[in-house]
Amino acid sequence: MDALHPRLLVSGFTECFRFYDAVLPALVGAVRASGSESGPYAHWDVDGQGVLVLFDRGAMAAVAGTGHLPAEAPASQDRSMFVCRVADVDAALAHCLAHGAVPVAGACDRPEWGTGLRTAHARDPEGHLIELQSY
Repeated sequence: MDALHPRLLVSGFTECFRFYDAVLPALVGAVRASGSESGPYAHWDVDGQGVLVLFDRGAMAAVAGTGHLPAEAPASQDRSMFVCRVADVDAALAHCLAHGAVPVAGACDRPEWGTGLRTAHARDPEGHLIELQSY
């Protein structure tokens, strides 16, 4: 049973699907369990446990009855972040960038966060913040 997993609601489903389908196997060993780039739903697992779900924002609005609300919020700081523990932060960042991620903060050591902790930050094609970390 999947106890917890993030579900990203996206407007550009195809672009986000292609990005995560390309990077999740290398980053965390996740394999696509269902879905295709045509949407509106796809998910990736590691050992049968949910890692990430993509769901088309419009399809979710139809289910939740929120289609009348604005699709985009006013500019604000991030409210969520997808965190991936990886073996090599520098290699993982390069892999994400090669598949369309936008760099936010380059790879660096963060001893103030924890012994041996190293991070990098990027954005997926929809703008979701991703943290790559090793420790």
